Amino acid sequence: MRKKLHIKKGDTVVILSGESKGQKGKVLDVLAEKQRAIVEGVNMVSKHSKPNADNPQGGIVKQEAPIHISNLMIVDPSSGDATRVGRRMNDEGKLVRYSKKSGEEIK
Repeated sequence: MRKKLHIKKGDTVVILSGESKGQKGKVLDVLAEKQRAIVEGVNMVSKHSKPNADNPQGGIVKQEAPIHISNLMIVDPSSGDATRVGRRMNDEGKLVRYSKKSGEEIK
């Protein structure tokens, strides 16, 4: 069984540690099997690329590298601060994520 992660694609997160500490960004992709996520504009690396159809010139391309999910925390929808995430049943009986700080549901 695969472990449930506290972040999903499209979430706004804050970086807790590393070179990009304190930055906020949107999650572009979650690599669940490696427990990593790619966050927009965070953990940028220079990658050498050969000429191809997309980039006929080739050269050095800046792109986001995956960052471990333990270094990410969801941003509270109401206050904009980092918050832990819980799960509970909503009124319709569906399991939803909520902010532990404000108690507000995370969409």
